Amino acid sequence: MSDSHQGSCLCGAVRFRTRGALRGVVYCHCSQCRKQSGHFYAATNVADADIVIEGTESITWYEASAFAGRGFCKTCGSVLFWKPRAQDYISVMAGAFDKPTGLKGDCHIFVGDKGDYYSIDDGLPQFEKSTPLIAVAE
Repeated sequence: MSDSHQGSCLCGAVRFRTRGALRGVVYCHCSQCRKQSGHFYAATNVADADIVIEGTESITWYEASAFAGRGFCKTCGSVLFWKPRAQDYISVMAGAFDKPTGLKGDCHIFVGDKGDYYSIDDGLPQFEKSTPLIAVAE
């Protein structure tokens, strides 16, 4: 996988560039992610020091919990980021990256809260809540 990636929201008002390796895609099925996106989140993450975001004035942050904020474009509504307050990384929605991404699925979290209209059958590890390697709100 390349050590440099770029992407944007749907309208292009928010653009970002990352450097360094990206984590595999984590699919989050919690009710907050489902309600915000209309399905489930598919996100990687990058260290704060390894991302440059342009168009920050077009990002609206929604504080869904005391643990993390959810960033989206206030022009087109694209869901872009999930930022835990006490961590030095930001999760970036995998679909916001330009191709080729080289990203691969890693695991599913909060499968106990997933929607009842789909099944998970890709063979990736599934966690009722989360794995100890991924910090999430409890």
